[in-house]
Amino acid sequence: MNRQTLIQQIRTKKSYLCVGLDSDITKIPAHLLQKEDPVFEFNKAIIDATKDVCVSYKINTAFYESNGLQGWQSMEKTLNYIPKDIFTIADAKRGDIGNTSTQYAKAFFNAMHFDSITVAPYMGKDSVKPFLDFENKWTIVLGLTSNEGAFDFQYLKNENQELFKHVIQKVASWGTDENLMFVIGATKTAQLKEVREIIPNHFLLVPGVGAQGGSLEEVSKIGMNADVGLLVNASRQIIFASNGEEFAEKARGEALKLQAEMALYL
Repeated sequence: MNRQTLIQQIRTKKSYLCVGLDSDITKIPAHLLQKEDPVFEFNKAIIDATKDVCVSYKINTAFYESNGLQGWQSMEKTLNYIPKDIFTIADAKRGDIGNTSTQYAKAFFNAMHFDSITVAPYMGKDSVKPFLDFENKWTIVLGLTSNEGAFDFQYLKNENQELFKHVIQKVASWGTDENLMFVIGATKTAQLKEVREIIPNHFLLVPGVGAQGGSLEEVSKIGMNADVGLLVNASRQIIFASNGEEFAEKARGEALKLQAEMALYL
């Protein structure tokens, strides 16, 4: 999916909501466990309930890979079920030496047809560049994360500048705002203004709104650019809003709340 198509979806739906399909089989409603593929049945219902109010789905591959072959099959069926006009993210956090990254890119872009993949930049340019060589595909690089361990490395200073700023500046020079996005945690609003000064035009994938305590209002007011430039992810808040038979209805209710708030900021 190219940038203009994504922007058009955001404008049409008045939404920049990304629904995270972190579909942990131990948390899905019990009545689905009798199905041949419980995870896919869960995802299918969530997609049906939210596809008109979100512009993206983020599949956290760990929750599928942990179930072996059946998990990969659930992931592929889920991906194929998502409407083609909705932006898809493989939240796989890959990043290895160049020839290995090329194979990861082929796996997620050619074999599975995701629109984008999350990538860890620690190994440098030759581990990221292979993902950028695919037309109309996006590389979403970890920029500044919300986890506690972010303070171990991301805030270390070199020449009086935090490491995460060096990373964002350097990675931005390897691609363009047509094929590069950055992950910036929603709880990092104090740094979001500085990030926008470095990359004013790039899209940001922002996890951490809702269950993790991030403020949608603050993220929107500080992080939005002329093209909106945000994909705000919500996972648990939506997909696990209920573990009863009405789980999809409850998920839709949570998605609608976020979409309605987003419409106010557009």
